[in-house]
Amino acid sequence: MPETISLEVLRYSPERDAEPSFQRYDVPLHKDWVVLDALNYIKDKVDGSLTFRWSCRMGICGSCGMMVNGEPKLTCATFLSNYAKENKPVRVQPLRYFPVIRDLVVEVTDFMTKLQSVKPWLIRGDGKPISEGEYLQTPEQLDRYKQFSMCINCMLCYAACPVYGLDPVFIGPAAIALAQRYNMDSRDEGAHERMDVLAQHEGIWGCTFVGECTKVCPKHVDPAGAIQQYKLTATIERFKSFLMPWAAK
Repeated sequence: MPETISLEVLRYSPERDAEPSFQRYDVPLHKDWVVLDALNYIKDKVDGSLTFRWSCRMGICGSCGMMVNGEPKLTCATFLSNYAKENKPVRVQPLRYFPVIRDLVVEVTDFMTKLQSVKPWLIRGDGKPISEGEYLQTPEQLDRYKQFSMCINCMLCYAACPVYGLDPVFIGPAAIALAQRYNMDSRDEGAHERMDVLAQHEGIWGCTFVGECTKVCPKHVDPAGAIQQYKLTATIERFKSFLMPWAAK
């Protein structure tokens, strides 16, 4: 393995640059280094002006998502050694389809607004008194939604989704998967409220089931599966509402 590896990092300062451009850096190539280690090396040793987000370095916070050689990746979990044999620079860019604030930092307001729109919290009518205890669940009830609760809001699925790239009003994979997480929770009673939001063109019906969102998810949430489940539920509900007048007769 060579002693160094080159990174081509997209740089952009809106107050100075008319267009983004790539800057090349040579960094040490250690067997246990990930792309985030290389970016921190550049920040600490070479160019302190380089701007990017990161926090936990453990694949939990989701803040270090970027495009690495054209693929959405968590840079804290993407080893440089995976690219050493290619004998060409590793290209690092901000997440696709999001406005760039500076260098590798993107604007996330649209994403956060869409998450909030699906009401990602437990909704209930009249709750029971505290004196009656908690709302308990069986392991089977937990297993129904646990997979969809693993999302870390890294936005990799949005950067991989061609539908979001073409139609920014699309609510997107992570938001729909999060809605399904609560819809499948035995303690929740808000599925109809979320259906009003998601059973629209910009919701589940905007998805063409490319499946890239599931492929890039670092936590195996399977947003594409959640969307298909939701489509089935919406179809059944629509069919029931169509049959109700006939059943009344």
